Amino acid sequence: MLNDIETPKYPIVLAHGLMGFDELRLAGKYLPGIQYWRGITEALRANGIEVITAHVPAAGSLEIRAAQLSENILEKAGGKSVNIIAHSMGGLDSRYMLSQMKPPNVKVLSLTTIATPHRGSSFADYMFDRIGPSRLPVIYGALKAVGIETGAFSQLTRRYMQEDFNPRTPDRDDVRYFSYGATVKPALWSAFRQSHRIIMREEGPNDGLVSVSSSRWGGESGYKGTLVGVSHLDMINWTNRLRWLVWELTGHKRNFNAIAFYLGVAGDLFWIR
Repeated sequence: MLNDIETPKYPIVLAHGLMGFDELRLAGKYLPGIQYWRGITEALRANGIEVITAHVPAAGSLEIRAAQLSENILEKAGGKSVNIIAHSMGGLDSRYMLSQMKPPNVKVLSLTTIATPHRGSSFADYMFDRIGPSRLPVIYGALKAVGIETGAFSQLTRRYMQEDFNPRTPDRDDVRYFSYGATVKPALWSAFRQSHRIIMREEGPNDGLVSVSSSRWGGESGYKGTLVGVSHLDMINWTNRLRWLVWELTGHKRNFNAIAFYLGVAGDLFWIR
């Protein structure tokens, strides 16, 4: 639990990443919803923190996602200043909103990005190379047929981020920027095994989808550290419980608690005014 003096005075906005959601209900009211921020929202609220969970188009372009993020904050913050904590692509949405849109009725004090690909991802490059330009329209057409927008995918390449997005999306002087990265050594059965290998070869240590070098933002003072042994999904508490049970039974110690991590991040925001 956070002490009273550590509880942020302003609401925290949780901004999800690519293919994300706030709550997904596969069986309507009959079964509990699946949360993107598994247990994290409840833990923050239990510590007296006002939390706003943003919901933007899962794979919409940065421009579309940023506009929706702005609307979410305007609608739910009630005119209060906010701190944003963003996972993965949510950090890019937030940067675009702050730098390009500058919504007059949304006051953001700080942006903390967690495993955000600020310089793109070599795995995105790899996927576009493998698919090829001739097959891309077919895949995009199939996704659009089931209601999934596709604008986000090409915007996650290294070329787009480094040559287009970053030069025209400078940080704002009146917003504090913080960031975290992560590294993991995926197991043989991990879904991140191939992507990790590709990114390791091109960019170095990574969490299975985003490299540490791409995650760094906010300068030397803004980069808060690298989480070791933590995958891209571990960071939003999507760790497979069976995997941890097997690890514990074989004598391994659990090295990351996502809820404790977010409580710590929130506590650091107490001083932001």
